Amino acid sequence: MSDSSNNQLMPLSLSAPGVNLGAYISTVNQIPILTAEQEKELAERYYYDQDLDAAKMLVMSHLRFVVHIARSYAGYGLPQGDLIQEGNLGLMKAVKRFDPNMGVRLVSFAVHWIKAEIHEYVIRNWRIVKIATTKAQRKLFFNLRSLKKSSKKLTLEEAQSIANDLNVTPEQVLEMEGRLTAYDAAFEASGDDDDEGSSHVAPALYLEDNRYDPARLAENEDWEEQSASALHEAMDQLDDRSRNILQRRWLDDDKSTLHELAAEYNVSAERIRQLEKNAMEKIKIAMSSN
Repeated sequence: MSDSSNNQLMPLSLSAPGVNLGAYISTVNQIPILTAEQEKELAERYYYDQDLDAAKMLVMSHLRFVVHIARSYAGYGLPQGDLIQEGNLGLMKAVKRFDPNMGVRLVSFAVHWIKAEIHEYVIRNWRIVKIATTKAQRKLFFNLRSLKKSSKKLTLEEAQSIANDLNVTPEQVLEMEGRLTAYDAAFEASGDDDDEGSSHVAPALYLEDNRYDPARLAENEDWEEQSASALHEAMDQLDDRSRNILQRRWLDDDKSTLHELAAEYNVSAERIRQLEKNAMEKIKIAMSSN
C-alpha cells in the first residue's frame, strides 16, 4: 500500500470527541476500514521500523470501533465524549503493543485495552467514593446492571443467582447493589436552597469548628460548673462507704481495683461491684432531678 493511498485514509480535520461529538462520529465513520493485508503492512512498518505514520493510520482506522464500544457504557451517566476519549487511549496502547505475527486482527487485540481504559474511567468518575477496588469487585460492578432483571431491589434468590453466575457470594452482590444505588451528596448546601430541613445535611456543616467560639466556650464552662456542682451534691447524698467506693474507683488519679476495695472492706469483689452500681444509679437520679 503506497503512502498516497495511506493518506487517503486520513480525514482533513478531526476535533476531539468532547468538542462536537456528532461531527467527530461522522468523521471517523468516513475513514475506510483496513483490509487484513493493509493492516498487516502498517503493523509491520510500525513494529519493525517504528513508523509513526503507520501507527497513526492504524489508530485512525479503528476510531469507529472505539465509538461502538463506548456507546455500551452510556448507562453510567458519564459524558460520551469522555468515554470515547478514554477508549482512544486504550486503542493507542494496543497499537503500541500489537505484534503483527500473532495471527489476529488488531481489533481483536485492541478490545481488551479499549475496555480497560473505559473501565478505569467509569470507576474513577461514576462516584466520588470508589466503589470497586479489586478485580472481583470490578467484574461484579460491570456485570450487575446487565444481570438485574429490573430496577427494583434484588431479592435474596436473585442475588444468589447472580452470585452463582459471577462466582461471588450473595453478600458481595447485595453490597455492590447498595453501592450502585447510593448517591453522592453535595459537600456544601446549595445557595438557592431555602428549605432549612434539607440544607442541614450538607457534609460541610459537620466540619464546622466551634471549639473557639466565645459563646460556645462560655456555654461549655457554665455546663461544666453546673455538672460539677450537681455531682458534688449527689455524692453528698450517698453513705460514706458508697461515696468512698465511687471516689476511689472513678475520681482519684490513682484508681483502686474491685479486689483492693474488697480486701479493705472485707467483702467480695462482686459485692463492691454491686455497691458501685447502686451508687451510680443514685448519682444519675440525683443529677437528673437538678
